[in-house]
Amino acid sequence: QVQLVESGGGLVQAGGSLRLSCAASGRTASTYAMGWFRQAPGKEREFVAAINYKGSAYYADSVKGQFTISRDNAKNTVYLQMNSLKPEDTAVYYCGARKYYYSESGDRYNFWGQGTQVTVSS
Repeated sequence: QVQLVESGGGLVQAGGSLRLSCAASGRTASTYAMGWFRQAPGKEREFVAAINYKGSAYYADSVKGQFTISRDNAKNTVYLQMNSLKPEDTAVYYCGARKYYYSESGDRYNFWGQGTQVTVSS
């Protein structure tokens, strides 16, 4: 079992930055790939970024060059650094965990956090 707790969301003006954190509990947390997804009101959940258990990172085209995902296995924490934020980045951001390798499909993740709200004002 892996429990995930996201933090770091908030209200920011367009062009600003936020860093989201996802803390994972469990002895084998370092063997999980971690993914960030987001869901805006009235829209489906979408893949944002993910990092494999070995540290390889993957991004949705819409956030490449804007967001950076990283992990600190000593702290069992994954981060999502979000820069140059735009109003269209407004959403609830969720982190998910699945064994070893990432997927862009949220259905393939076994564990989820409660989500953290990110609101970008224009």
